[in-house]
Amino acid sequence: MISKYRLGSAANQNADVLHLAQPHALQSAGPAFHALADTMPQLVWSTLPDGLHDFYNSRWYEFTGAPEGSTDGEGWAGMFHEDDQPAAWEQWRRSLATGDPYEVEYRLRHHSGEYRWMIGRALPIVDQDGSILRWIGTCTDVEEQKQSALQNEILSQELSHRIKNIFAIVTGLISLTARANEAFAESAKDLLGRIRALGKAHEFVRPHSEKSRPEIGDVTLTSLLEMILKSYPAYSAGRITINGPEIEVTSGAATPLALVFHELATNAMKYGSLSQEGGTIALNIVEAGDNLELCWTEHGSAPDNGAIRKEGFGTRLIDLSIKQQLSGSYERTWLEDGMELRMEVSRKRVSGN
Repeated sequence: MISKYRLGSAANQNADVLHLAQPHALQSAGPAFHALADTMPQLVWSTLPDGLHDFYNSRWYEFTGAPEGSTDGEGWAGMFHEDDQPAAWEQWRRSLATGDPYEVEYRLRHHSGEYRWMIGRALPIVDQDGSILRWIGTCTDVEEQKQSALQNEILSQELSHRIKNIFAIVTGLISLTARANEAFAESAKDLLGRIRALGKAHEFVRPHSEKSRPEIGDVTLTSLLEMILKSYPAYSAGRITINGPEIEVTSGAATPLALVFHELATNAMKYGSLSQEGGTIALNIVEAGDNLELCWTEHGSAPDNGAIRKEGFGTRLIDLSIKQQLSGSYERTWLEDGMELRMEVSRKRVSGN
């Protein structure tokens, strides 16, 4: 917790307040404070209660190359990148008016003429009546962290683009093979469906640019499931419902989740409730401590349909995804007019926390 620093008597001392013996101690301690500030690696500054700067340590002048004293008052403002000045001024005025801690990122001009990213922070020193006597602030250079984060973002987006291209190439190869081999056509159809489900999940959770992120929105479990299931006509017809809390989904969990629910929906279309007029599916998600419970319930299936009970590759795929990739378990129950699949998976595997 960031606290205000308070001047007062030792009788009022507590764990999150700094006390000096008398109200004038700050002024008398000025030279000692300046010497201490000059030993710090950050750019240290202080202002009067109205926000006018009256001190910068030696790191400030070394970094900016400005003549000593030339940035006092409001002269410091010209050192900041013009694009960052409005936000920095707005936050500073708010802190001066409320006494709240100040924190903002901006680009500060180096003596070389280049701008480097900084985190500016400041806390007020107040007297025993709560009046602000002075602000003490720092600027911390975070340029290298910013550049590293930018490079990682570019690399992630490039890798994501290549993966998307691979999905397209594999899909094309399967389609060409299916056209040349009629015996492979039915299997190819199922395989293409699975690959498209993976492609949708990847597109949903991949690293996005600032431009594409607003189009995708938050990556949550319910929104991921909606994206997978809305390609089925029954979803738009209101025959598939999803209920549950908004839980964040990691990229590692998106793939097995997409495969599981694509398989379930496809089987429902072929043999289950969606193969019958009026059949429905309800997907309910419940938080259960460290786990998540996902219950897929079908009603309205054809009576005595043995095909849906047959275990094939899709069943093995569901088993692999739930048990190994999501550290979970599942139980399937056959109902008079349908089926219920109750899954319990690790919340940490799904959301990462």
